[in-house]
Amino acid sequence: MADSTQSTIDIAADAATVLDTIADFDAYPEWATQVKSAKVLSEDELGWPEQVEFTLDAAPIRDTYVLEYDWDVTQDGTGSVSWHLVRSDLLKGLDGTYSITGSGDTTSVTYKLAVALKMPLIGALRNKAERTIIDTALAGLKKRAEG
Repeated sequence: MADSTQSTIDIAADAATVLDTIADFDAYPEWATQVKSAKVLSEDELGWPEQVEFTLDAAPIRDTYVLEYDWDVTQDGTGSVSWHLVRSDLLKGLDGTYSITGSGDTTSVTYKLAVALKMPLIGALRNKAERTIIDTALAGLKKRAEG
């Protein structure tokens, strides 16, 4: 991912709980405040969500888009969840990864995100939007997984 932003958070929950929280897209509007809706469109042969449609309001980025997911995770919940953009009106790229590590009751999650808009946007504004999306998502994921 070129020109990406990333951040890491420690969560007081086991990796399987964190992974289950990430995979529960129906609940995203409850904890990922910029996500107004999320709908699983398809699943892979193992039952993991494969394509998900989101409606996002993270000013200056407001859009409805579809992401395709790759679940490279182990049975204990560690590994990575990656996604890339399938379609959007505003975005020309949205690539991200949750890297999940840890053992026992503590899990570390690193969120890496790269956003590319179809319209020109100053790099500092794009970075600020990425940082806002990441920080809000990680804080919400922590609260939801620990709750």
